[in-house]
Amino acid sequence: MNKLFRSAVIAGNWKMNKTPAEATELINAIKAECAGKATDGCTVVACVPYVDIANAVEAAKGSFIHIGAENVHWERSGAFTGEISADMLVACGVEYVIVGHSERRQYFGETDETVNKRVHAALEAGLKVILCVGELLTEREQGVTAEVVSRQTKIALLGVTEEQLKNVIIAYEPVWAIGTGRTATADQANEVCKLIREVVSSLYGTAAGNGITVQYGGSMNAKNAAELLAKEHVDGGLIGGASLKAPDFSVIISAAQ
Repeated sequence: MNKLFRSAVIAGNWKMNKTPAEATELINAIKAECAGKATDGCTVVACVPYVDIANAVEAAKGSFIHIGAENVHWERSGAFTGEISADMLVACGVEYVIVGHSERRQYFGETDETVNKRVHAALEAGLKVILCVGELLTEREQGVTAEVVSRQTKIALLGVTEEQLKNVIIAYEPVWAIGTGRTATADQANEVCKLIREVVSSLYGTAAGNGITVQYGGSMNAKNAAELLAKEHVDGGLIGGASLKAPDFSVIISAAQ
Protein backbone atom coordinates (compact mmCIF):
# COMPACT_ATOMS: atom_id res chain seq x y z
CA MET A 1 0.00 0.00 0.00
CA ASN A 2 1.00 3.57 -0.52
CA LYS A 3 -1.06 5.54 1.98
CA LEU A 4 0.46 8.81 0.82
CA PHE A 5 -1.84 8.61 -2.19
CA ARG A 6 -4.81 6.44 -1.20
CA SER A 7 -6.78 4.79 1.57
CA ALA A 8 -6.69 1.16 2.57
CA VAL A 9 -10.04 -0.66 2.55
CA ILE A 10 -10.69 -4.08 4.03
CA ALA A 11 -14.14 -5.34 3.04
CA GLY A 12 -15.76 -8.62 3.95
CA ASN A 13 -17.99 -10.33 1.39
CA TRP A 14 -20.18 -12.64 3.42
CA LYS A 15 -21.83 -14.15 0.33
CA MET A 16 -24.85 -16.36 1.17
CA ASN A 17 -23.97 -16.86 4.81
CA LYS A 18 -25.39 -15.87 8.22
CA THR A 19 -28.95 -15.36 9.41
CA PRO A 20 -29.87 -11.93 10.82
CA ALA A 21 -29.20 -13.10 14.38
CA GLU A 22 -25.84 -14.55 13.32
CA ALA A 23 -25.01 -11.28 11.56
CA THR A 24 -25.46 -9.39 14.82
CA GLU A 25 -23.26 -11.93 16.58
CA LEU A 26 -20.49 -11.69 13.98
CA ILE A 27 -20.43 -7.88 13.87
CA ASN A 28 -20.21 -7.79 17.66
CA ALA A 29 -17.43 -10.39 17.59
CA ILE A 30 -15.42 -8.34 15.08
CA LYS A 31 -15.80 -5.26 17.28
CA ALA A 32 -14.63 -7.26 20.31
CA GLU A 33 -11.63 -8.71 18.44
CA CYS A 34 -10.55 -5.21 17.37
CA ALA A 35 -11.11 -3.58 20.77
CA GLY A 36 -7.99 -1.75 21.83
CA LYS A 37 -6.40 -2.10 18.39
CA ALA A 38 -5.90 0.73 15.92
CA THR A 39 -8.57 0.73 13.23
CA ASP A 40 -8.14 4.23 11.85
CA GLY A 41 -5.49 3.13 9.35
CA CYS A 42 -8.05 1.60 7.02
CA THR A 43 -11.76 1.59 6.25
CA VAL A 44 -13.53 -1.62 7.33
CA VAL A 45 -16.67 -2.76 5.52
CA ALA A 46 -18.97 -5.77 5.98
CA CYS A 47 -20.94 -6.57 2.83
CA VAL A 48 -23.84 -8.73 3.98
CA PRO A 49 -26.85 -10.55 2.48
CA TYR A 50 -29.95 -8.38 2.04
CA VAL A 51 -31.82 -10.01 4.94
CA ASP A 52 -28.95 -9.19 7.32
CA ILE A 53 -28.68 -5.49 6.52
CA ALA A 54 -30.93 -4.15 9.28
CA ASN A 55 -29.23 -6.23 11.97
CA ALA A 56 -25.76 -5.42 10.67
CA VAL A 57 -26.44 -1.68 10.51
CA GLU A 58 -27.76 -1.73 14.08
CA ALA A 59 -24.86 -3.80 15.41
CA ALA A 60 -22.28 -1.61 13.65
CA LYS A 61 -23.81 1.67 14.78
CA GLY A 62 -21.22 3.97 16.34
CA SER A 63 -18.35 1.62 15.49
CA PHE A 64 -15.58 1.59 12.87
CA ILE A 65 -17.50 -0.91 10.71
CA HIS A 66 -19.39 0.27 7.61
CA ILE A 67 -22.12 -1.86 6.05
CA GLY A 68 -22.35 -2.81 2.40
CA ALA A 69 -24.59 -4.94 0.20
CA GLU A 70 -23.51 -7.67 -2.20
CA ASN A 71 -25.32 -6.51 -5.34
CA VAL A 72 -27.74 -3.89 -6.67
CA HIS A 73 -30.12 -3.58 -9.62
CA TRP A 74 -29.68 -0.80 -12.18
CA GLU A 75 -33.30 0.40 -12.13
CA ARG A 76 -34.81 2.46 -9.32
CA SER A 77 -38.05 0.43 -9.35
CA GLY A 78 -40.12 -1.81 -11.60
CA ALA A 79 -41.07 -5.36 -12.46
CA PHE A 80 -37.81 -7.01 -11.43
CA THR A 81 -38.87 -9.78 -9.07
CA GLY A 82 -36.30 -10.55 -6.42
CA GLU A 83 -34.11 -7.51 -7.10
CA ILE A 84 -33.11 -4.60 -4.84
CA SER A 85 -32.56 -1.00 -5.96
CA ALA A 86 -29.87 1.42 -4.87
CA ASP A 87 -32.48 3.69 -3.26
CA MET A 88 -33.70 0.75 -1.18
CA LEU A 89 -30.17 0.06 0.01
CA VAL A 90 -29.57 3.68 0.96
CA ALA A 91 -32.86 3.74 2.86
CA CYS A 92 -31.68 0.71 4.85
CA GLY A 93 -28.46 2.46 5.91
CA VAL A 94 -26.11 0.79 3.43
CA GLU A 95 -23.00 2.78 2.40
CA TYR A 96 -21.17 0.39 0.05
CA VAL A 97 -22.16 -2.16 -2.57
CA ILE A 98 -20.24 -4.87 -4.43
CA VAL A 99 -20.78 -4.78 -8.19
CA GLY A 100 -19.66 -7.32 -10.80
CA HIS A 101 -18.47 -10.12 -8.56
CA SER A 102 -17.41 -13.16 -10.57
CA GLU A 103 -20.08 -15.30 -8.94
CA ARG A 104 -22.74 -12.87 -10.18
CA ARG A 105 -21.21 -13.03 -13.65
CA GLN A 106 -20.84 -16.83 -13.60
CA TYR A 107 -24.14 -17.91 -12.06
CA PHE A 108 -26.52 -15.06 -12.83
CA GLY A 109 -25.52 -13.90 -16.29
CA GLU A 110 -24.16 -10.47 -15.43
CA THR A 111 -22.13 -8.90 -18.23
CA ASP A 112 -19.67 -6.03 -18.51
CA GLU A 113 -22.54 -3.89 -19.80
CA THR A 114 -24.94 -4.67 -16.94
CA VAL A 115 -22.11 -4.16 -14.47
CA ASN A 116 -21.67 -0.66 -15.91
CA LYS A 117 -25.39 0.03 -15.46
CA ARG A 118 -25.23 -1.12 -11.83
CA VAL A 119 -22.19 1.07 -11.20
CA HIS A 120 -24.08 4.12 -12.45
CA ALA A 121 -27.20 3.30 -10.43
CA ALA A 122 -25.20 2.90 -7.23
CA LEU A 123 -23.15 6.07 -7.69
CA GLU A 124 -26.18 8.15 -8.58
CA ALA A 125 -27.86 7.02 -5.35
CA GLY A 126 -24.83 8.04 -3.30
CA LEU A 127 -23.40 4.58 -2.65
CA LYS A 128 -19.71 3.73 -2.74
CA VAL A 129 -18.97 0.98 -5.26
CA ILE A 130 -16.61 -1.97 -4.87
CA LEU A 131 -16.14 -2.96 -8.51
CA CYS A 132 -14.86 -6.48 -9.12
CA VAL A 133 -12.71 -7.46 -12.10
CA GLY A 134 -10.65 -10.55 -12.78
CA GLU A 135 -9.74 -13.30 -15.21
CA LEU A 136 -10.60 -16.99 -15.46
CA LEU A 137 -7.90 -19.63 -15.08
CA THR A 138 -8.02 -20.38 -18.81
CA GLU A 139 -7.56 -16.68 -19.58
CA ARG A 140 -4.51 -16.48 -17.33
CA GLU A 141 -3.06 -19.60 -18.93
CA GLN A 142 -3.73 -18.10 -22.38
CA GLY A 143 -1.80 -14.98 -21.40
CA VAL A 144 -4.71 -12.55 -21.80
CA THR A 145 -5.06 -11.40 -18.18
CA ALA A 146 -4.15 -7.82 -19.07
CA GLU A 147 -6.64 -7.66 -21.93
CA VAL A 148 -9.50 -9.15 -19.89
CA VAL A 149 -8.97 -7.01 -16.80
CA SER A 150 -8.46 -3.85 -18.87
CA ARG A 151 -11.67 -4.49 -20.82
CA GLN A 152 -13.72 -5.15 -17.71
CA THR A 153 -12.40 -2.01 -16.03
CA LYS A 154 -12.93 0.25 -19.03
CA ILE A 155 -16.49 -0.93 -19.71
CA ALA A 156 -17.50 -0.83 -16.05
CA LEU A 157 -16.31 2.78 -15.76
CA LEU A 158 -17.81 3.94 -19.07
CA GLY A 159 -19.56 7.26 -18.46
CA VAL A 160 -18.34 7.55 -14.86
CA THR A 161 -17.04 11.05 -14.17
CA GLU A 162 -13.76 11.82 -12.43
CA GLU A 163 -15.74 13.16 -9.48
CA GLN A 164 -17.82 9.96 -9.27
CA LEU A 165 -14.64 7.89 -9.50
CA LYS A 166 -13.76 9.09 -5.98
CA ASN A 167 -16.53 6.77 -4.75
CA VAL A 168 -15.24 3.71 -6.64
CA ILE A 169 -12.95 1.02 -5.25
CA ILE A 170 -11.71 -1.64 -7.66
CA ALA A 171 -11.21 -5.19 -6.41
CA TYR A 172 -8.96 -7.46 -8.45
CA GLU A 173 -10.37 -10.94 -8.02
CA PRO A 174 -8.71 -13.62 -10.16
CA VAL A 175 -11.60 -16.03 -10.61
CA TRP A 176 -9.28 -19.02 -10.29
CA ALA A 177 -8.39 -17.92 -6.74
CA ILE A 178 -11.88 -17.29 -5.33
CA GLY A 179 -13.00 -19.92 -2.87
CA THR A 180 -10.47 -22.40 -4.24
CA GLY A 181 -7.77 -21.98 -1.62
CA ARG A 182 -5.42 -20.91 -4.40
CA THR A 183 -3.99 -17.43 -4.11
CA ALA A 184 -2.12 -15.31 -6.59
CA THR A 185 1.40 -14.68 -5.40
CA ALA A 186 2.00 -11.27 -3.90
CA ASP A 187 3.90 -10.31 -7.04
CA GLN A 188 1.09 -11.50 -9.33
CA ALA A 189 -1.49 -9.57 -7.30
CA ASN A 190 0.66 -6.45 -7.31
CA GLU A 191 1.25 -6.71 -11.06
CA VAL A 192 -2.46 -6.77 -11.93
CA CYS A 193 -3.40 -4.14 -9.33
CA LYS A 194 -0.75 -1.92 -10.93
CA LEU A 195 -2.23 -2.65 -14.36
CA ILE A 196 -5.69 -1.60 -13.13
CA ARG A 197 -4.20 1.61 -11.77
CA GLU A 198 -2.57 2.28 -15.15
CA VAL A 199 -5.92 1.74 -16.92
CA VAL A 200 -7.56 4.25 -14.58
CA SER A 201 -4.68 6.68 -15.21
CA SER A 202 -5.18 6.33 -18.96
CA LEU A 203 -8.87 7.19 -18.57
CA TYR A 204 -8.76 9.91 -15.90
CA GLY A 205 -5.16 11.03 -15.50
CA THR A 206 -2.25 10.10 -13.24
CA ALA A 207 -3.64 11.74 -10.11
CA ALA A 208 -6.83 9.69 -10.35
CA GLY A 209 -4.86 6.52 -10.99
CA ASN A 210 -2.63 7.16 -8.00
CA GLY A 211 -5.63 7.97 -5.84
CA ILE A 212 -7.92 5.03 -6.52
CA THR A 213 -7.99 2.18 -4.01
CA VAL A 214 -7.33 -1.21 -5.64
CA GLN A 215 -8.01 -4.25 -3.49
CA TYR A 216 -6.95 -7.85 -3.93
CA GLY A 217 -9.70 -10.40 -3.42
CA GLY A 218 -8.53 -13.89 -4.28
CA SER A 219 -8.51 -15.92 -1.05
CA MET A 220 -6.75 -13.31 1.10
CA ASN A 221 -6.60 -14.66 4.64
CA ALA A 222 -4.97 -14.14 8.02
CA LYS A 223 -1.80 -15.96 6.94
CA ASN A 224 -1.09 -14.21 3.63
CA ALA A 225 -2.61 -10.76 4.21
CA ALA A 226 0.54 -9.07 5.47
CA GLU A 227 2.61 -10.18 2.47
CA LEU A 228 -0.07 -9.12 -0.01
CA LEU A 229 -0.76 -5.78 1.67
CA ALA A 230 2.94 -4.97 1.78
CA LYS A 231 2.92 -4.61 -2.01
CA GLU A 232 2.78 -1.03 -3.32
CA HIS A 233 -0.34 -1.39 -5.46
CA VAL A 234 -2.43 -3.64 -3.16
CA ASP A 235 -4.51 -1.21 -1.11
CA GLY A 236 -6.67 -3.64 0.81
CA GLY A 237 -8.71 -6.76 0.38
CA LEU A 238 -12.16 -8.03 -0.50
CA ILE A 239 -12.30 -10.95 1.88
CA GLY A 240 -14.51 -14.00 1.49
CA GLY A 241 -14.28 -16.91 3.92
CA ALA A 242 -11.94 -15.18 6.37
CA SER A 243 -14.48 -12.37 6.86
CA LEU A 244 -16.82 -14.88 8.52
CA LYS A 245 -14.29 -15.56 11.29
CA ALA A 246 -13.86 -12.58 13.58
CA PRO A 247 -10.32 -13.51 14.77
CA ASP A 248 -9.07 -13.94 11.18
CA PHE A 249 -10.78 -10.78 9.94
CA SER A 250 -9.23 -8.76 12.77
CA VAL A 251 -5.76 -10.03 11.82
CA ILE A 252 -6.31 -8.82 8.24
CA ILE A 253 -7.52 -5.43 9.50
CA SER A 254 -4.38 -5.15 11.64
CA ALA A 255 -2.20 -6.04 8.66
CA ALA A 256 -3.67 -3.07 6.77
CA GLN A 257 -2.76 -0.55 9.47
